[in-house]
Amino acid sequence: MATPTASDGSDDELMNRAGVRTTLWQNPRMPRSTWPPCRDSVRIAPSLLAADFGHLAQAAHDLEGSGAERIHVDVMDGSFVPNFTFGTETIRSLRRETALPLEVHLMIVDPDRHLSSFASAGADAITVHYEACPHLHRTLTAIRELDCRAGAAINPSTPALMLEDVLEACDLALVMTIDPGFGGQRLIPRTLRKVEQLRREIEHQGLETELEVDGGVDADTARACVEAGANVLVAGTAVFGHAGGARAGVAAIRAAITATGPAA
Repeated sequence: MATPTASDGSDDELMNRAGVRTTLWQNPRMPRSTWPPCRDSVRIAPSLLAADFGHLAQAAHDLEGSGAERIHVDVMDGSFVPNFTFGTETIRSLRRETALPLEVHLMIVDPDRHLSSFASAGADAITVHYEACPHLHRTLTAIRELDCRAGAAINPSTPALMLEDVLEACDLALVMTIDPGFGGQRLIPRTLRKVEQLRREIEHQGLETELEVDGGVDADTARACVEAGANVLVAGTAVFGHAGGARAGVAAIRAAITATGPAA
């Protein structure tokens, strides 16, 4: 069988089964069909927003073998949120550096225009915001058609019920526990009520949709997030700002989740 090549005849690129262009020399993506959802476990997703932007490859390397199950990559456009961060070239570079799944969180306007570009760059999962998608079900379906896991996020001011009718199309539902745009903020306690609401609805619908929280997650708040119903915890400052390094940061959150006694 001939080796597949790019449309220009080179052997540097190929089209995967979902029609997404990828490179032969990068770490392979994890297709949606082979990435099992959380069931009876809690996953930690370190956010590169809190890493040293000048050493992102090293940050990714530090997470391998740390107990982190994926890497959370926040994409910001300075419009949907008041900050700028990463783009497709960052995703492409990270894909070469790590085999950990890349969970791309698009905090941008009109994300539908860019889904294919991020999938081609190496995203394994793509999360979009309810507030940015007038046809959210269609957007989530398009993400799955790219063989990426589809996620839907809501901001602190958005009611949980806005996701109820699309949970079946979601591999992940994300509750922002801070106002998005900047790391290092304190978790807004009231947002955990929405986590509780969505956990009940996910179970009511008999789904395996993961429930993720993002913002202010650390060793002091992780247990409360899990007890509210979250099974994926995004943590940035608590991981990359830990005095012992990223691995120690992941371990501290894991220890907080499994500790006995009441949550803080």
